[in-house]
Amino acid sequence: MSERALAVVVVNYGATALLEVNLVATAEALPDARIVVVDNLSSLEERERVERLCSQHGWDLVPMSTNAGFGGGVNAGAAHAFRVGGATDLLLLNPDARIDALSTSALLDATSDGTTLASPRVEDAGGKTWFAGMDVYLDDGSMGGPRRRREQPSARRLPWISGACMLVPHAVWDLVGGFDEDYFLYWEDVDISVRAARLGARLLVVDSALAVHDEGGTHRSQDQRPEAKSELYYYYNIRNRLLFASSQLDAKDAAAWERTAWRNAREVLLRGGRRQFLRPLPPLRAAWRGVRDGRRLMARARSRQGAEV
Repeated sequence: MSERALAVVVVNYGATALLEVNLVATAEALPDARIVVVDNLSSLEERERVERLCSQHGWDLVPMSTNAGFGGGVNAGAAHAFRVGGATDLLLLNPDARIDALSTSALLDATSDGTTLASPRVEDAGGKTWFAGMDVYLDDGSMGGPRRRREQPSARRLPWISGACMLVPHAVWDLVGGFDEDYFLYWEDVDISVRAARLGARLLVVDSALAVHDEGGTHRSQDQRPEAKSELYYYYNIRNRLLFASSQLDAKDAAAWERTAWRNAREVLLRGGRRQFLRPLPPLRAAWRGVRDGRRLMARARSRQGAEV
């Protein structure tokens, strides 16, 4: 295979402080990589901070005029990396994640065939496993990791690769056409993984590679409890599960996911702990809106499918 040119693409939204810790460390570990920071507009002050940081370190800045979401931001960064930087591979990285040279080399080796979408193992800052492979289960839309896979080997499931740190060769990116921007935030990695696999790409978690991820660092204030989640987290996780069902599942499985929408919403809310229900309006509002809007998306998809028959 010819020499590869790596571009690290990070989407920022009000998270310059995280870039100063995590992306600086990654860039120092990967001096030959082109660093592309996509800044989804949050404020003029934040834009100025990002501009200074990119100028200081010689990074490419892709300034967005609005907040295009994670998928839209990555798509813009990828277009820049391929067009301007001549990249052969993208390393997608969250602002609250970092990876070293050895782990990046392992990812590049694992994807040398040009048809593999890969993720490292991901740990949180305390060394606890955060991602080591994940599946979404077709019967009810629940999630499970390697342990559930061993316990339920015959269950119908779709594997996916985490977008917190993902190595995407150019050929795979072209195959899938990038991220689906309808998701805006969360579930984009599930969607792109499933589409890539259905088109013939291989999904791989590289056990010899490790990234460190401070989960939720971009959607949690410094004075919040570590397990706390934002309304955005709840809303888009609940909504986008139903969006995925409407676009990637057959009618029978999609209907099953819709029937379990409220059960799933409860499980998503509990990820933020029970103390939040001392002030329950924000999480309950997010859940109600997520289920409502997800069901609207499903109804629209059914209408389109009916019109095409």
